[in-house]
Amino acid sequence: MALYSFIQSLNTTFGTSIYEPVAVSLAKSKFRKVEAQYTLGDTISEEAQKVIQGIMNKLTIGHDVNKDKEIELIRRVCQTGKMNKLKSAKVDVYVESEEGEVFLFDLKTVKPNTGDFKYFKRTLLEWAAIWLRTNSEGRVNTILAIPYNPYEPEPYERWTLKGMLDLEHELKVAEEFWDFLGGEGAYQELLDCFERVGIALRDEVDEYFSRFK
Repeated sequence: MALYSFIQSLNTTFGTSIYEPVAVSLAKSKFRKVEAQYTLGDTISEEAQKVIQGIMNKLTIGHDVNKDKEIELIRRVCQTGKMNKLKSAKVDVYVESEEGEVFLFDLKTVKPNTGDFKYFKRTLLEWAAIWLRTNSEGRVNTILAIPYNPYEPEPYERWTLKGMLDLEHELKVAEEFWDFLGGEGAYQELLDCFERVGIALRDEVDEYFSRFK
């Protein structure tokens, strides 16, 4: 249990101290604006909330997922009706292209349970609604990013997410995520860097883990 707890804490720590800074560093070579822990805002249209609930209801009973259509439904109502306050939304990694297209990444460093994805999906839709309220004509993408594939060398078990996430537009795992930010080959270069660090620190890591035997 002590070892499990330690590994879980490592996963969490890696997210903020390694994955986010590395993502920002890589993306700066390719995108015009990049920021970690980006404050998105805290205001959402009540009509958008109703649309999001309707989307969630339909997905729960098996309707097809289509993020482009979902975004357009939210766009139509994002500035209408009463404006409600939410807890201020923080985006793990914000990326904006030279053309002004925005990508909002929610990084998940611990392997999510299937049941978590309803919550993740709602968060992605709410992020879109909050952003569109002040950028109603803009292009926004809200994406769940998993920095590494826990099933490596087998492919990520995407079937567990089918029906809730638009797998083409709302999910990037391992190579897809890093190569998107840094260009083709970025993921393999990162693996090589991590391997070199692992070799250099092998004795120190082994000594630390010996206490769990």
